[in-house]
Amino acid sequence: MKLFLPKQHGAWAMAIIPFWLGVINGGFLWQDIPFFIGWILLYLGTYPMLLLFKKKKLSFYTKWTLFYMIPAILFLLFPLLKRPSIVHFGLLMVPFFIINAIFSTKNKDRALMNDFSAIFAFSIAGLATSYLGLGVITAHSVLLFLSSVLFFIGCTFYVKTMIREKRNMHFKWISWVYHILIPAVWVISGFWITAIAYIPSLIRSILFYGKSLSPIQIGIYEIINSAIFFIVMTIQLMILK
Repeated sequence: MKLFLPKQHGAWAMAIIPFWLGVINGGFLWQDIPFFIGWILLYLGTYPMLLLFKKKKLSFYTKWTLFYMIPAILFLLFPLLKRPSIVHFGLLMVPFFIINAIFSTKNKDRALMNDFSAIFAFSIAGLATSYLGLGVITAHSVLLFLSSVLFFIGCTFYVKTMIREKRNMHFKWISWVYHILIPAVWVISGFWITAIAYIPSLIRSILFYGKSLSPIQIGIYEIINSAIFFIVMTIQLMILK
């Protein structure tokens, strides 16, 4: 059986990086393993679930929603039993899911605000895994949340300048200014290591702009960029401990 998988490949980085940064910040627990499996299944299940709002192929999308969601719930019971109050982070994700559902209903899945909503939801997972280990939300937890949100917003700007908005000069300058300001703000805030995590994003946003890169090439470079971000942020979190 061929699995029904999301087409937004960049979302995989958003599903993985904040989650494990939270684990690094909060300290690894064995419950993080079933938590991660459940989280990935939840992500896979929300894809056909959102497509249900388009009111097409309802039986097909319902089947795949249940296929992923039922085991997702079972795996997510492990962190929930460990720390029941972690359910609050799931509730925080609900408004963002509603926003995504609204955009799906209107067939505007590529809208910028829809992307931002998904980024916030994915980044909340980092808060949840950090909380699972620590039992509290610390300043470092907020740091990993904000750094994830800001990083993936930059990725969204960049990808749009390379594909859908590649001839939009206004959008180009929004992307460039954003990529310049974010590391500058981190330096001013005293988090110079965090600032370093954004330098590759700044370089590629300017260097690759206007280049004829295929979606696959863009995707490969984004995987590399995301890996660098994860490594540098891991160093930052370890130093702050």
